[in-house]
Amino acid sequence: MALAKRIIPCLDVKDGQTVKGTNFVNLRYAGDPVELGKAYSDQNADELVFLDITASHEGRKTFTDMVQRVAAELTIPFTVGGGINELRDVETMLNAGADKVSVNSAALRNPSLIDDIAGHFGSQVCVVAIDAKQEADGQWQCYINGGRLPTGIRLLDWAREAQDRGAGEILFTSMNHDGVKKGFANDALAMLSDALTIPIIASGGAGTMDDFRDVFTLGKADAALAASVFHYGEISIHDLKTYLRNHNICVRL
Repeated sequence: MALAKRIIPCLDVKDGQTVKGTNFVNLRYAGDPVELGKAYSDQNADELVFLDITASHEGRKTFTDMVQRVAAELTIPFTVGGGINELRDVETMLNAGADKVSVNSAALRNPSLIDDIAGHFGSQVCVVAIDAKQEADGQWQCYINGGRLPTGIRLLDWAREAQDRGAGEILFTSMNHDGVKKGFANDALAMLSDALTIPIIASGGAGTMDDFRDVFTLGKADAALAASVFHYGEISIHDLKTYLRNHNICVRL
């Protein structure tokens, strides 16, 4: 039996509010994180991701009290990212109710952080998030600090290293596709999926139910993460899962 594909709403949080942008800029308000988290849990989302999107750029820790308040409303797995730089931060988030942590900028700056998290808490706790952009030469380059700084590191090289160091999952966001709603980066996702053995979570580009079908079939993703189509009520999780089931994609209803 194939593993069920997962549908994961994402709360991008800035200053205590859920926001959503396009290509990582032009943020607009999308609702209260606690209310949205509860709604997605009630709607049978498979997981919830909470990203404090300016924590790394502003050099501060994630809002622990907000994480606790969201976690208290959930009955589904909960991943938290943003500003997690050391094992103590991971412990703080797990104690606040997170099931997993997502590391991005800090892991690229200090790759041994992945080894440390996997070694102390288990690979299942460590999600390595990668924000990458396809440059003019066709190569995918990783960015840090919420997509602000290019690193010169290639997507596949970094994803492989993250897996080798003990990451349990890769959360790949295409900066080119983020918020554009024209479909996911399926070629890059399929490349990652073929090269790695750990699950790949696709992020960036969800606009229609067809996009979700394509990310699982063409992109070979294990999970699809989206924000605005869920936050603004454009697609309901129940309708989406019914649609996917009707297209012979295994999902939990």
